[in-house]
Amino acid sequence: MIVGLFVLVGIIILVAGILVLGGQQNRFSRTVKVSTVFDDVSGLKSGNNVWFSGVKIGTIKAINFKNLKQVEIVMAIEEKSREYIRKNAIAKIGSEGFIGNKLIVIEGGSSDVPAVESGDILVSSKGTDTDAMLATLQINNENLVDITENIKLLSEQVARGEGTIGAVLTDSMMAVHTKQMIANLNLTAANTAKASQALTQLTDKMNAEGTLINDLLTDTVVYANLRGAVAQLQGITQTASALVANLNETTNKFNAKDNAIGVLLNDPEVAENMRQTMENLEQSTEKLDQNMEALQHNFLFRGFFRKQQRQAEKEAKAAENQ
Repeated sequence: MIVGLFVLVGIIILVAGILVLGGQQNRFSRTVKVSTVFDDVSGLKSGNNVWFSGVKIGTIKAINFKNLKQVEIVMAIEEKSREYIRKNAIAKIGSEGFIGNKLIVIEGGSSDVPAVESGDILVSSKGTDTDAMLATLQINNENLVDITENIKLLSEQVARGEGTIGAVLTDSMMAVHTKQMIANLNLTAANTAKASQALTQLTDKMNAEGTLINDLLTDTVVYANLRGAVAQLQGITQTASALVANLNETTNKFNAKDNAIGVLLNDPEVAENMRQTMENLEQSTEKLDQNMEALQHNFLFRGFFRKQQRQAEKEAKAAENQ
């Protein structure tokens, strides 16, 4: 009985193992065979899992060389999961975890495309290559070591007071100068703020209604009047310019000796002749007065002058009576 009991337990364990392994390998469920082609399977083996949206839907049944450069992967997909995988889905190579077993990951697919059928070939895409990731990570680690070494050297130079940063951190005078520079910058910022405030006030005044600048900027009538005044000023300026030109021309003529006024003003001989002429005229006038007085006393003309005197007295009386 003891032997029979051990045999029975062993048979039960064997059957259970067969059922479990068969279930993992989809031995006892209905499946459809779908294939895909890769240039490099990256260590895939028969029996590895096939995932879709993070769920196991089948296993790899066979791995065959299709030609010198391509490898065919035959997958057994569960019948109950087939309706969710479309003919335009993409197969990629992935892994369980970061360095776990390789597997096939099926992604994508459009709802308007029919579901896969047995014998369909899915389009393949190059998935994440763990070895390439590790190689890239190794390169990044080496670069990180170099960066760390450079930071170490830089910190040592700063600690020794080398360079601008080292001088700022170790030189007390540099620190004083830096503080002064910051104080000057603060003062400049304050002055800038004041200037900005003053500019704002000026702008407010310019925008205030009733001011001349606001009227010039907004009132079209004032602007038109100003334009008219400017045009009149331009006309006056042109007239003044013409007047000045005429005065200059007249002055030039006064300074020239080819005209009577120029000769009178600039020729000393003519001036002397004019003076002499005036003197002669004065002398002639005196002599003429003397002659007239002599005529008045002459008996031949005495009657005539008396007659003229009486006529003048009559006219004077007539004017008084009126």
